[in-house]
Amino acid sequence: MQSQEETRKAAVCGKPIAHSLSPVIHNAGYAAAGLTGWTYAAIECAESELPDLVAGLGPEWAGLSLTMPLKEAALRIADVATPVAIAAGVANTLVRQPDGSWHGDNTDIAGMARVLREAGLGVSRGRHARKEVPPRITVLGGGGTARAALAAASELGAEEITVVTRRPEAREELNPVAVALGLRIEGVSWADAPGAFDADAVIATVPKGAADELAERAVWRDGSVYFDVLYDPWPTPLAASAARAGVAVHSGLDLLLAQALGQFEQFTGLVPAPEDAMRAALEKAVATRG
Repeated sequence: MQSQEETRKAAVCGKPIAHSLSPVIHNAGYAAAGLTGWTYAAIECAESELPDLVAGLGPEWAGLSLTMPLKEAALRIADVATPVAIAAGVANTLVRQPDGSWHGDNTDIAGMARVLREAGLGVSRGRHARKEVPPRITVLGGGGTARAALAAASELGAEEITVVTRRPEAREELNPVAVALGLRIEGVSWADAPGAFDADAVIATVPKGAADELAERAVWRDGSVYFDVLYDPWPTPLAASAARAGVAVHSGLDLLLAQALGQFEQFTGLVPAPEDAMRAALEKAVATRG
């Protein structure tokens, strides 16, 4: 565990990165935990630049949060990584070890699982589990965040995942991830997407605007959960459609906070994350931007 006064640094890296709210969340956490020597910044970094960036970080650096387009590259840079990050093929967290090596993890996975578990999803692993049968989960998209969604679904006890993509190739690229996680994938074309909404949860991992046209065609299941990794602009047309249908809706802000809690504790050496303070800072920043 690090001392409170010791100068330590962390940052979120990606491109673009100026919009990131991660510094707001983490710095609020440091302040609430009394870690006066800690700072958290945003660094714009392309995928090709990440290896040199990491190699040039001094011993004062505790860790990095990685966002698009760096999550696959981060896993390649890691000297060791958690099994779930390896299975998903993506990492959003690099933690500096005492010997100077880098440990990779994907806190998106635990963050997604937490949000969905608190919404009532899960088998017997979740304290709030409402079912004793594997949850039926649909994932929209086939990129890096979809990989994390598959891993989160596995954490919740899912056995088969419906994956909806525009390109069949995108679904095929998820097959090794599914195999590593012990999941089966049922592929659905974008044209047939509305039928895939008959699920316990729908997780949208697609870019801004990509799923908007589904809003008028989606047929929502009573008691379902809609989880969209986007949060700006909000609500998305699909989130608004779900809300009108009485479906529980969660946004990317829920994920942003949940995954940050895990990163905070890994960076600081398991100092408990002050969740209330971090949540309040996030909500204030969103309200100010809005």
